[in-house]
This record gives sequence, C-alpha cells and structure tokens, in this order.
Amino acid sequence: MNNNIESLTYYAATKKYDLRFPTLEEDLDVDVVIIGGGFSGINTALELAEKGITNIAILEGRYLGYGGTGRNGGQVMAGIGHDLEKIKRHVGPAGLETIFKISNLGAGIIRERIKKYAINADFCFGYGYLGSNARQEKTLRSWLKEFKAVSPDEEIELYTGSEVKQVVGSDAYTCALKHMGGGHVHSLNLLLGEAQALTGYGVKIFENSSVLNVEYGSRITVRTAMGSVRAKKMLWACNGFLNGMEPYIYQKTINTYAFQLATEPLSDELIRQISPIRGAYSDIRPVIDYYRVTNENRLLFGSATRLIEYIPSDLKAWNRNLMLKVFPYLKDVKIDLAWGGPLCCSANLFPQIGTLPQHDNVFYVQGYSGFGVTPSHIVCKVLAEGMSEGSARYDLMSSIPHVNIFGKDKLRRVMTTAGKVWHQTSGYWKGRR
Repeated sequence: MNNNIESLTYYAATKKYDLRFPTLEEDLDVDVVIIGGGFSGINTALELAEKGITNIAILEGRYLGYGGTGRNGGQVMAGIGHDLEKIKRHVGPAGLETIFKISNLGAGIIRERIKKYAINADFCFGYGYLGSNARQEKTLRSWLKEFKAVSPDEEIELYTGSEVKQVVGSDAYTCALKHMGGGHVHSLNLLLGEAQALTGYGVKIFENSSVLNVEYGSRITVRTAMGSVRAKKMLWACNGFLNGMEPYIYQKTINTYAFQLATEPLSDELIRQISPIRGAYSDIRPVIDYYRVTNENRLLFGSATRLIEYIPSDLKAWNRNLMLKVFPYLKDVKIDLAWGGPLCCSANLFPQIGTLPQHDNVFYVQGYSGFGVTPSHIVCKVLAEGMSEGSARYDLMSSIPHVNIFGKDKLRRVMTTAGKVWHQTSGYWKGRR
C-alpha cells in the first residue's frame, strides 16, 4: 500500500484499548477459523459466541483494525447497500422488502452491543443526509417516508432553505434530512471493545499471523509461518485486503480508494457552527463527501476522487480543498492527520456473503462498497445465522449472484474510473446529483 495511505489515522491516535494478541505459534483444533480481524471477522465471531459457538480462532495478518475498520468515517447510518433496486430482480419484491427491513437494524445492533459489553466507543446520535438541488430534495423526501415507515419512533425530519442551518453549518446545501436514530462512533474503539468481549467467551485471537496456505475438506487446515489451525468451518473476512489469497472470491470485487483528514481540536463555538446536532453527515451523490465531529472537537472529513481514480500525493491538501468548499470559514484551521485506504466494491455495490463451490463449510463476506461500519453489523448477524442454525435471511442474501470482475488488477484504475463516470452520470437521473 502507498506509504501516504499508511500514515497515522485518527483512530489509531485516539484508541482507548491497549489490546495485544499473540502470534500463532501452535497447532490448534477448533470449530471455526476466521481470517481477518476487522468488523466482519470480529462481529461474526461475536454473533457465533453469543449463540454458544465459542471454540473459534481468528487470524489477523497485521493487527486488529488495520484494514477498513480502522480507516473509515465512523458513520452510523441507515441502509445496507447503495441501490437496493439493483438486486430486486434476484430476490423479488418480497425479498427486497425483507432486505429493506433488516437494512435499518445496524444502528440498533451497535447501540445494544455497546451497552451490553460497556464498550467505550464515543457513540453519538445524529445524522444528516444532505442535498443541494431540487432533484436531491425529491430523493430525500422519498427517503423521509421510507425511514419513517421502518422507524416510526425515531426523530426524522426534512429541512429546506434557511432551515438547513439547524442541521449543518454550511451554505453548500439546500436540503437536509435529519435522522437522529443514526450517528457516529469511534470505529476502532468499537472493534477493540468487541474483541475484548470475545476474549470473555474464550475465543482465541492472533495478530501478526498471516495465512500462507489453506487446505479445504471436511476438516479445513489453515497454515501460518509458525502454526496451523484445523477447523470444521472457515470464514474469509478480509474484504479489501484479501490480496488474492482465495481466487474465487477475489475476482468478485475491486478496490477503489477514499481519503480522510482530522483537523486540530476546535472551539466549542466553531463545533456548534459546523454541527448544531454534533452529528455525522454525507451528501447523497454517487461519490459522497462524508464528515463528522468528534468528542475532542475535531472535524473528520473524507471523500474519494470524483471521476479519475488516483491517490493524491498530498492527502492533507487534497482533503482540505474539499473541506473548504463545504466550510470555507475553516480556512485557518490546522490539519493534524490525513490517511486513506481501499474500499472493496462489488459490481452491484451490495455486500456479498456465501460459501465456496464444492465447499459448503467455507464461508465468505466482502464488498461493502464504502459503507461498512453499520452494514457489517447487520450482514455478520445474518452470516452467523448461516454458519450456525441456518436462516431464511441468510438464504435470501446469499442467493444474490456475485459476478466476476475480469481484469481487476491490470486495469483497476481504468475500470474504477469508468465506474465513477457511469455512476456520476446515472446519478443525475436517479436524483442523486
């Protein structure tokens, strides 16, 4: 990965859990082995542990949260994919209704988990979906009806014109949908708190334990440099950091990149101006700006390149220019940190779960397509159902076809650029631009 991307993140700089896990240096025999120590791996393990399946080993090649879990915006928002209509032909109207209903469970799962395990993750209520023209206002009005239908008890309101300043302190928007059931969270502290909860169930976690070889069969064998794990079931949970280890699922996603900054701590007055609801935000364009305030009064601001795929040479300057288009009054504010990371995207921009052909004891989860914090908690609940007792929800979600993306390595920049151009263009007709 580009060294510019590898720079210190806000999350690593402010984590509250000093958890360290050993390198695998023994031969284990377990019920389930999970490869990947991000939200997908840890959440699935925790869901299984709560069902009584605790003989689990988790292997992380670097350290917990090294991947997308430790590089995201921390947004806790409604939804599970970019455009549910894309999967309607595969699941039908009834299936789409089921997926829409479960797509709103994520924030509740996160809140309940924080409460149950006393996780110190700085959760804060308040989300704003933002628009800047009449087409986007029409879209937000339709979202208002949909959100209220599934969450009638939540405070959900649409603001237009000068009222928008009651939600976000920017002249860049003409409409804002406030959803107080959503919010934001310190994603790395959430992950580490969930990992700490796992240790209470006796689940074994190993860091700096890269997988070198996997042998499938009725008993799966996973080998690292200094140890091995034999298991009845296995989960690939590497997302954008799979690096070709399992070719069948590696061909079904492609990585693009997003970048973020964290400002210096700001005054209470400036924070109130930026965010009257102390919330998280995103516009609704195909390539979004997303941002939030933190407990330390910083502004975290992120986005991705609009059309041409590339990694900026100066992440602080690149992100700062975007931030000032939204908040020009922050021109004198210092930028303390800037970082980035890959977003693992599927062709339909919907998360993928399933099993390998001829190996129904080898599961996988990937392809959150830039929206992983909240959806991972939903998807992994459903995945754990499939890995244990089975469920209609798992059968439904795993039935959605996952197509191969040919040429994804050699032509990555060309293909992701073409994808951005297409989504930006089609976004106009879908009320997203």
